[in-house]
Amino acid sequence: MNSSTTIVPVIMAGGSGTRLWPLSRAGYPKQFLVLAGNSSLFQQAASRLRGLAGEGRVLGNAIVVGNEEHRFMVLDQLRELKMEPAAVLLEPSGRNTAPALTLAALEACEGGADPVLVVTPADHVIPDEAAFTATMQRAVSQAEAGAIAILGIAPDRPETGYGYILAEGSAPDQRVARFVEKPDAATAARYLAEGGYFWNAGMFVLKASVWLAALQRFRPDILAACQASWAVRSRDAAFVRPGRAEFASVPAESIDYAVMEKCPGVLDIRMQPLHAGWNDLGAWDAVWQVAPKDAAGNATIGDAILSDSRNVLVHATSRLVGVVGLDDVVVVETPDAVLVARRDKSQDVKAIVNRLGAEQRGEHALHRKVHRPWGWYDSIDNGDRHQVKRIMVKPGASLSLQMHHHRAEHWIVVQGTAEVTNGDKVILLSENQSTYIPLGQTHRLRNPGKLPLEIIEVQSGSYLGEDDIVRFEDTYGRVK
Repeated sequence: MNSSTTIVPVIMAGGSGTRLWPLSRAGYPKQFLVLAGNSSLFQQAASRLRGLAGEGRVLGNAIVVGNEEHRFMVLDQLRELKMEPAAVLLEPSGRNTAPALTLAALEACEGGADPVLVVTPADHVIPDEAAFTATMQRAVSQAEAGAIAILGIAPDRPETGYGYILAEGSAPDQRVARFVEKPDAATAARYLAEGGYFWNAGMFVLKASVWLAALQRFRPDILAACQASWAVRSRDAAFVRPGRAEFASVPAESIDYAVMEKCPGVLDIRMQPLHAGWNDLGAWDAVWQVAPKDAAGNATIGDAILSDSRNVLVHATSRLVGVVGLDDVVVVETPDAVLVARRDKSQDVKAIVNRLGAEQRGEHALHRKVHRPWGWYDSIDNGDRHQVKRIMVKPGASLSLQMHHHRAEHWIVVQGTAEVTNGDKVILLSENQSTYIPLGQTHRLRNPGKLPLEIIEVQSGSYLGEDDIVRFEDTYGRVK
C-alpha cells in the first residue's frame, strides 16, 4: 500500500428526486431531506465517508458537485457536521454524471495531485456503515493499484429499476464481465435465479488520472469540452463555476454509458459486493421499505392516525392525517400538496411532476416554505391583492438591498432584533415593533443579533410575484 495515498470523496449532489414529490422538489430535492434517520441523505453520505481515513491513507475534504440553486444548502448542511468542502463545483446546467465526475477529477488534480476518488451519490441510505467502510477500503486498495472499482449490490428481488453488473470470480477479487441495461421482469427474475448478477449502485473508486485517461480513450469529446469549460472557471471561496457558454456544449452522458460499460475486457475493472442494507430511496415504496413499521406493516412520519389499514406509509409534515381501511398505499402531506398513491405505482409519481411542470405550476419546483441562503420564508396566506409571509433570517445574515415596483410591505417583528434599512433611514426593531415599506422604497432586512430573527411580512399591491424584486446589493451574488 502506498503510504502517501490521498483519498478525496466526490459527492454527486445535483439530482432532483422527482419520484419523491411532493416532499422532494427542484428547489429542495431529496438529498437535502431527512427521510431516514436524524440527518439528511446528503449529510449521511458525507458522514459515512469519514471512515475511510487511517491505514496510512490521508482523507481529504470532499468535492461536492451540485448546482447554483443548492449551493448554500450544501455549505449549511456540511457545516452542521463541522465539515468544510474542498470545493463545491457548480454545474451551469445538468449534463449527467460523466461531466460531473470529470470536473471533480480536474479539480482533484490541481497542483499535480492524483488522489483516489471515492465517488458516491448524495441520496442513498446505507445503514451498516461498518460494512460500507470495509468494502470501500478494499475498493481503495484496488484503485491504488490502478484498477477501477465499482460497488455492486446483491439483489434480493427481481428489480427492473436498476442496471445490473455481471461479475466473475470470487469475492473480494471479482472482475466485471459486463454491464446489463435495466431488464424486464422476466429477465430480472432470471438474473436472480442464475446468480452472479448485482445491482449497479453508482458508486466508483478510482484514481483521478485513471478516469481522465479512460474518458480520453472512450469519450474524448466529453473530456475536451469539460477542459474548455474548466479553463475559464471562476472561484468564489469554496464555489467553483466552470465557464457557462463552454459547458453548454458538453455532451450529456452518464458515467456508465461514457466509460464503465466499455471497460470490461479492455481496462482493469473490479467489483466489490456491498452488503450493508443499501437503498437508493428511488420512490416512496423504497421509503416504506426502510422505515420502522408497526405490527400491521404501517410506517408513519409525523401526526398520523391509522385504522384497519396495512402496509401503508403516511408522511405528514404540517397537520393530522387520518387513514381508514386502506392497504398498500402511500399518503404524503405537505402544506400545499397531498399525494395519495398505491405503493406499487409510486414510481409513476414522476408523471404528476411532469404535468405540473408543463402547466407551469409552482408546486413543481418550490414548497410553500422556501429556503434561501439567509434563512427561509413561508407564504402562510394570500389573496388577489395581498400576501402574508413568515420570514426567518439567520444570525448575522441579511436580505438584499432591494425595491418593488408593484407592492408595499408591512413588517412586524415576532422574535429577535431587526435592523431595517428603509429609504435613507436605518432603524432597529425588537419584538412587537413594526415598520412600513412604501411601494418603490429601497429597503433591506438584516439580523444583527445572535438568535434567529422572525418577522411577519404583509404585502399589498397589484402584483406580488417573486420576480418583482430589483436588487442593488446582495451578499449572495444575486445582483445582475
